[in-house]
Amino acid sequence: MKLLWWVIGLIISFTVAVLAISTYLTPDDLRACADAPTANDSQCEKADVIVAISGGDTRARTAKAIELFKNGWADKLIFSGAAYDKNSPSNAYAMSMQAINAGVPPSAITVEEFARDTNENALKTQKITDKQGVDRMILVTSAYHQRRASIEFKKVLTDVTVLNHPIKKDKQWNDNWWTRYQGWHLAIGELIKIFITYTRGSS
Repeated sequence: MKLLWWVIGLIISFTVAVLAISTYLTPDDLRACADAPTANDSQCEKADVIVAISGGDTRARTAKAIELFKNGWADKLIFSGAAYDKNSPSNAYAMSMQAINAGVPPSAITVEEFARDTNENALKTQKITDKQGVDRMILVTSAYHQRRASIEFKKVLTDVTVLNHPIKKDKQWNDNWWTRYQGWHLAIGELIKIFITYTRGSS
């Protein structure tokens, strides 16, 4: 009987841990909103810009930003990310081409092609948002990466309301992330990086 209760306790603890990690890593400020913005709900109002950062499943991140744009969440897009290979076009450029091919006007797109990590995504995006007079932005990235990206952006863009809206699933992450080694690798890696981000202090 003691063994049975030990197993039940272990299962409950594991389930709570999985739910806690999932909830913490994947904040979504638009979770309760409809597909399109609404003027009578301050949480679900239209933003000035949608920012998508490269990394992981970049095409999925870009697709989500395009979807938000087409649904009227903002009239501008910013794509941020350097090239994996210095001899190739930047990730941001590839993201912009994906958007243009999907029907987004080039005039609505700004590319930031030099950020090599999440901290630089925030720092270099800030220069663009300052010039554009952005007060409210929607930040798009992979679900496992959303919390850390949010911390970095809110630390730098102190005068901007940063709204989180992660991709629910992509090639690397979904609701069943805990059943795969890659899922745990990403989750634990992000928790460690978040700790480092906090201990690093303000940029």
